[in-house]
Amino acid sequence: MIDSTHGTALVRRVMAEHRRLVIPLLIALGVNIVAYAAVVYPLSRRVANVAERDQAAEQALAQARSEHAQASGTLTGKARAATELTTFYNDVLPHDLSGARRLTYLRLSQLARESNLRLESGSYEPVTERSSTLTRLKIQLMLSGAYGDMRAFIHQLETAPEFVVIDNVELAEGADGGPLGVTLELSTYYRNAAS
Repeated sequence: MIDSTHGTALVRRVMAEHRRLVIPLLIALGVNIVAYAAVVYPLSRRVANVAERDQAAEQALAQARSEHAQASGTLTGKARAATELTTFYNDVLPHDLSGARRLTYLRLSQLARESNLRLESGSYEPVTERSSTLTRLKIQLMLSGAYGDMRAFIHQLETAPEFVVIDNVELAEGADGGPLGVTLELSTYYRNAAS
């Protein structure tokens, strides 16, 4: 064990004997501490701040790139949707009432014959909705025949290239074991003349 009084005596003795060497070392230590506190530490904080700002800038850049890509995708999607809508209006929908009637009346009669159904009656009524660029042609068909033939007719109608929407289907039992009756409410659309 070292006596603390002996330790202080040892330090005094070393100071007295090596004063020329110890004093410059203590001065150099003091200058180093002051230089660290006045120069090195503030510079290290600045470097740390610059690194944090660089990281924040990189994150902001990545977010801006992501938002730009999303905006570009939205713009591209919007342009593609506008092109597809124009194609739909020009190539799929009939151009006017007579075109819609020709398209549906002829095609529906043909599908009924191919499905072994009898077309009892049909009615067509154009319905113009306010603030719409399309006019709806409401179609009501009354058909009679076997259940399987009606299913085949509906399947062919749904897979046909013509744009016809099935709004309602009503089945009625035939009188005295006769063929079933079906009332179909259909719709197709065409552009208004003013559009």
